Amino acid sequence: MVSKQARKQRKALYNAPNHVKRRMTASHLSEQLMKECNRRSACVIKGDTVRVLRGDEDVRGLEGKVTEVDIHTGRVVVEGVTVAKADGTKVAKPVHCSNLVITRLDLNDPWRKEKLQGSKEGSA
Repeated sequence: MVSKQARKQRKALYNAPNHVKRRMTASHLSEQLMKECNRRSACVIKGDTVRVLRGDEDVRGLEGKVTEVDIHTGRVVVEGVTVAKADGTKVAKPVHCSNLVITRLDLNDPWRKEKLQGSKEGSA
């Protein structure tokens, strides 16, 4: 039985094994991709193009390629999403994958391409 208690939910999230955490780094697909792939979400990988839906006003709405995915924190580094440090230098600002929408998929991986195409054929 799964608990409703937030502390137990957080504990399960933090202590989950890596193969489970990897599936937690999923984001919604754009409207067009939803129709093409016939699914709502997909795991974010390096090379995907995403748009930021939530966050600071200067970050919201930006679109860029994913350069890094951290499965332990569930955060993604997107090109162009930066924050200025006190000395004026710009550093990448990680964004949680739940605050993103995938606009273009990187289909260089044949397994991923087959997986996404399989879901398309399964419901047709």
